[in-house]
Amino acid sequence: MCLAVPMKVVEINGDMAVVESAGLRREVGIMLLAGVKLNDWVLIHAGFAISKLTKKQARETLAIFAEGQFFG
Repeated sequence: MCLAVPMKVVEINGDMAVVESAGLRREVGIMLLAGVKLNDWVLIHAGFAISKLTKKQARETLAIFAEGQFFG
């Protein structure tokens, strides 16, 4: 199973961005996703932003992770 984690873009430096979720920050590649802007929510998989999310979608997904329900 693959897992992608919603994270908020807090810095952009060319094709790289710093993203944050639950106090954790990571540098990720954003070259696979056009039009990434500060404060966007993106799905991170294997060190890359692979999709944009709305804030509501991100929060719902993070809530499911927090409840431990993502494995059925």
